Amino acid sequence: MLLSLAQWLQSMSPDFGFFRVFQYLTFRAVMAALTSLLIGLAAGPYVIRRLTELKVGQPIRGYGMETHFSKSGTPTMGGVLILLAIAISTLLWFDLSNRFVWIVLIVTLGFGAIGWVDDWRKVVRKDPEGMRSREKYFWQSVVGLLAAVYLVFSISESSNLKVIHLFMTWVGSGFDVNLPPKAGLFVPFFKEVNYPLGVLGFVVMSYLVIVGTSNAVNLTDGLDGLAIMPVVMVGSALGVFAYVTGSSVYSKYLLFPSIPGSGELLIFCAAMAGAGLAFLWFNTHPAQVFMGDVGALALGGALGTIAVIVRQEIVLAIMGGVFVVEALSVMAQVTWFKYTRKKYGEGRRLLKMAPLHHHFEKSGWKETQVVVRFWIITMLLCLLGLASLKLR
Repeated sequence: MLLSLAQWLQSMSPDFGFFRVFQYLTFRAVMAALTSLLIGLAAGPYVIRRLTELKVGQPIRGYGMETHFSKSGTPTMGGVLILLAIAISTLLWFDLSNRFVWIVLIVTLGFGAIGWVDDWRKVVRKDPEGMRSREKYFWQSVVGLLAAVYLVFSISESSNLKVIHLFMTWVGSGFDVNLPPKAGLFVPFFKEVNYPLGVLGFVVMSYLVIVGTSNAVNLTDGLDGLAIMPVVMVGSALGVFAYVTGSSVYSKYLLFPSIPGSGELLIFCAAMAGAGLAFLWFNTHPAQVFMGDVGALALGGALGTIAVIVRQEIVLAIMGGVFVVEALSVMAQVTWFKYTRKKYGEGRRLLKMAPLHHHFEKSGWKETQVVVRFWIITMLLCLLGLASLKLR
């Protein structure tokens, strides 16, 4: 919005030439981060106060950690604060004609709406389980599949009109059309190793990445500050990849696919980082507010969508290793419990408690120890992911 205003002012008079600074992507990214940070810090006390007045308190499951019972009643749905800061800051600083930022915003708010319904049921109906898994996965699948179908063609073409044309060509050809190499699966740390996926393969993989990351972040959000800081770090690192793939010069030099328009995602990543840090101010132990599913599902969906656009799905799995392990720990725990119950008549556990962060708590780690150590691991994994920019 501000970019359009600056361009209009420049066209009106040469005296407004200093507004050319708005053309620089890095400047707008810094301003987006600062804007979302200030919005979050300024609106945080009001949002927390309103959530407290509405008695939007976090219910604690009866089988949860005993040390968490004292958190019962802490305001949840604080993810609304994050989404508000991201949306306002992004709309102010990004190029409104950029289709990639719009699709990431739509996916983020779509998953946020699903999380809002889930949280609302937990609070209003006093049901700690919230939205049932099948219903939640259905709506996540709807948003994820729509995004995947759009992205498979938008990455291949440079405008929405060409996207529509390619889609019609695909339908008219009997669902058989060759995608350019940049729509394949890129393997990090190798020069130009690219596996073609085809339209169906791309859609399936993108769906799994978007929905999977959304749920993985949600499962990680179980301790004060545990999920939000890794989201900030991974999102910031993805912003670097977006900047590279959006630049014809840097992408050619670093042997990355050139995806015109993807650089504008740096604005969204910066806004997400600023909003995340503002939320951490209130979410650090002992937390004044929890983000709830409205924040966790939305942020995870955003990370997955950005990774798909910049063609770094594998790098996302590396940098978001904490999210991956947390999700796998739940899957392994449930699978093993069901298997042993069927075979031995009694369910057995691989971990003392899932997700993994609760296992470490049961093992004697303090909550702050688990959180900070997971932060350190994420930082190391992000550095490893960023190393793939040059180590090829």
